[in-house]
Amino acid sequence: MPPALPPATAELLHRGTVIPAHPLALHADRTLDERRQRALTRYYVAAGAGGVAVGVHTTQFAVRDHGLLRAVLELASQEVSRAVRDRPFLRIAGVCGPVRQAVQEAHTAREVGYDAVLVSPAGLPEADLGALLDRSAAIGEVLPVIGFYLQGAVGGRYLPRAYWRRLADQESTVAVKAAPFDRYRTLELVQGIAASDRGDDVALYTGNDDAILADLLTPYHVAGPAGPVVRHFAGGLLGHWAVWTRSAVRLLDDVHAARAGDPAARRRALARLAGDTDANAAVYDVRGGFAGCIAGVHEVLCRQGLLAGTWCLDPAEGLSPGQAEEIARVHAAHPWLREEDAFVTDGLPHWLP
Repeated sequence: MPPALPPATAELLHRGTVIPAHPLALHADRTLDERRQRALTRYYVAAGAGGVAVGVHTTQFAVRDHGLLRAVLELASQEVSRAVRDRPFLRIAGVCGPVRQAVQEAHTAREVGYDAVLVSPAGLPEADLGALLDRSAAIGEVLPVIGFYLQGAVGGRYLPRAYWRRLADQESTVAVKAAPFDRYRTLELVQGIAASDRGDDVALYTGNDDAILADLLTPYHVAGPAGPVVRHFAGGLLGHWAVWTRSAVRLLDDVHAARAGDPAARRRALARLAGDTDANAAVYDVRGGFAGCIAGVHEVLCRQGLLAGTWCLDPAEGLSPGQAEEIARVHAAHPWLREEDAFVTDGLPHWLP
């Protein structure tokens, strides 16, 4: 039998929670800033997140080339152990590359206390769908698997409906993250998961940072093995939620309340739909073709004092022209973003002792 999530952690995953994609804190010489790396994890826990995803795109895939993957996984796991005590909290590690590499990364994640792995479709660019599925099955012998639909602008590929059904058929698959930034492909993913006999066992998480509310509030009426079913995205595993995280927790609370029939909560959530997309456009550098998406996340955290700079592992990677001004504009335009400032200011002495 493939390894399973602990019952309380599985219940949290399926109920739905906020899972920030964890950034990488660097010094100006692009070495790991351990103090601020720990501070970021402390911030996410204090903000009310239900998990963190480490070693993923927002952490920068190049952590592997720099020999930093195990270190960043360990730092986050240590801080979670200190901070959350008995409450369920999802530790998710990103894995990628050919089968041997991905399985070894999963073993590393298990050794340092992770619950599941987010499997990037990157790393097997020429592989057929069967090879991708075989890789997921091999990884699933080590830790439960979260499938990942990555957008093409940052290295993703098209994955059809049949792929998602077959991935859901694997007993090790516990969730999928939909991040193609494409409504058609997102729908195909939901249809594929729902068509599996295990569809109800696979939680749906949005990674569509440009359409977070659309995913979370939409009831997906699709076909299941025995007839029509309705599926919802339970929560989000997002780079966008690596910033203004406490605001994201409040938003997901409103989404869940809205689904339970609270009209005021639904109005509050819908009032943020356009603004959250506006903020993501600035942070993820849509005008620059996503070239500054990692640096944009760093810019917000730097303005709040959590990071010392926007440095990325690749010296050529940084903010695009005008991106800092766009981030300042959205911060001024949307009050729920400014409301986070006092929370971070109050917390910094505790997170950055």
